[in-house]
Amino acid sequence: MTGDWISAIARAVADTVRDVLPIAAVLLAFQLLVLRRRIPNLKRLLIGFAYVIAGLACFLIGLEESLFPLGREMARQLTDPGFVQGAGAAIAWWDYYWVYVFAAAIGFAAAIAEPALMAVALKAREVSGGAVSATGLRVAVAIGVGLSVAVGAFRIVTGTPLYLYMIAGYVLVVIQTIYAPRVIVPLAYDSGGVATSTVTVPLVAALGLGLAATVPGRSALVDGFGLIGLACLFPMITVMTYAQLSAWWARRAPGRAGGGSGKEEDEI
Repeated sequence: MTGDWISAIARAVADTVRDVLPIAAVLLAFQLLVLRRRIPNLKRLLIGFAYVIAGLACFLIGLEESLFPLGREMARQLTDPGFVQGAGAAIAWWDYYWVYVFAAAIGFAAAIAEPALMAVALKAREVSGGAVSATGLRVAVAIGVGLSVAVGAFRIVTGTPLYLYMIAGYVLVVIQTIYAPRVIVPLAYDSGGVATSTVTVPLVAALGLGLAATVPGRSALVDGFGLIGLACLFPMITVMTYAQLSAWWARRAPGRAGGGSGKEEDEI
């Protein structure tokens, strides 16, 4: 057992070093060959590089040993016929309601815990001078991810084509873009990307593959993927919806009537 763990750690470190080396090579090449300057704080840089390697290696091991098995096992238990409706009974898509509830909850929780989203939300608040609320942005994105994972679970259970959801979603995004406050549109477009990062992607992918493997008649390759695409789409919708509702509420608030445009200056 100890030998297996040592082998897994060594393999994860080797894979991480191989993947990070191109980034380090590009940075060094520009620093030394283009800028022609010495590397500042070389010792601190090397220590930080070692931290990155160790952190990424531990993260990869955690995915393989914990998150992926957990997602598959939760999907298997939630879709078990004995749990859904009782053995031998016909099962319809609405009988999987606990799957949809779990998908929404795990999507929301994963997005709230996403480090990339935290960083972007704090930067957005800083750059906007407080006009963009970091907490409001995180919650809006998390709601979008939760809805997307629930809709993705519904798609897997029903077997409906992914492109129908994507087309409808992007049509709604285009319409919202016309009417949403200009200050929030670029941020909303980026929200989908930052919401699908280190925490969200492994959990959502494991859940999708687990559902596709356990729901009768589904293919893990055809039906198991696509949840990440939906998770990129829905936060754009919810963030712009949040901004539109905030602007509408600000216009209705006491003392705001006739006091300016109330669009980009109001807190979002």
